[in-house]
Amino acid sequence: MNQPDADACLHATVRGRVQGVGFRAFVQQWGVQLRLAGWVRNRWDGTVELMAEGSRENLEKLLNLLKIGPRSSSVQHVDTEWLAPSGEFIGFSVRRTD
Repeated sequence: MNQPDADACLHATVRGRVQGVGFRAFVQQWGVQLRLAGWVRNRWDGTVELMAEGSRENLEKLLNLLKIGPRSSSVQHVDTEWLAPSGEFIGFSVRRTD
């Protein structure tokens, strides 16, 4: 489902203890709950990367959640980049490690 109300796109890289702790499932769950479209994946360097489109308000909520993470994670830093939405994403998926 494309997000007709998508007025922003968040590209983020989360650093810390964020792999092997359910971080991708956490992001996907919140992405769906906040009615965002995009993806999340592990990176070979130990970070988690995501791209999400939707309302700026809901993306800000997701960003705040990223800074906390799931219970067993330990987030050190979240690098963010705000972009114009492309409308190319359908749903919110977990992608393969890149």
